[in-house]
Amino acid sequence: MDNELIEKKIWLKQNWKWSVPATILLVFIFGLFLTSNSSEGITDIVQAYNDNSLYEMAIKKANSDKRIIQSIGIIQPIDRLAILEGNTVYSNNNNSVLLSVRIKGTKGNGKLDISADKIRTVWKYKKIIVRNKSPKEEIIVVSEF
Repeated sequence: MDNELIEKKIWLKQNWKWSVPATILLVFIFGLFLTSNSSEGITDIVQAYNDNSLYEMAIKKANSDKRIIQSIGIIQPIDRLAILEGNTVYSNNNNSVLLSVRIKGTKGNGKLDISADKIRTVWKYKKIIVRNKSPKEEIIVVSEF
């Protein structure tokens, strides 16, 4: 009889196909908790993620501004990852919001800053600002302060 040693595989080598994506997901979720600006930061991000009308109407208003078209071009719809990466703070029983999110235009990229109040089911924008890195500029689309 042959007494060969059986080499036992390390647990991580056997289960890497599901453990690597699970680890990445856990790190992402942990990162969201760490970067949250308020104790309700995750709730705010999820709410902004689900409230399409908030940023769709702001983009529509921004795309009607000639300075925006000249600077970064027509702003594309915001992808879901941009909302997760952005900064969102709701207040006043979720009827007021401050939102900053990255945007992509046909000529360049930038940031969209929104301050708005919800009246019944419609957002009334107090501030819509598009910030561009190259050239560095800030274009005020709506300002009601």
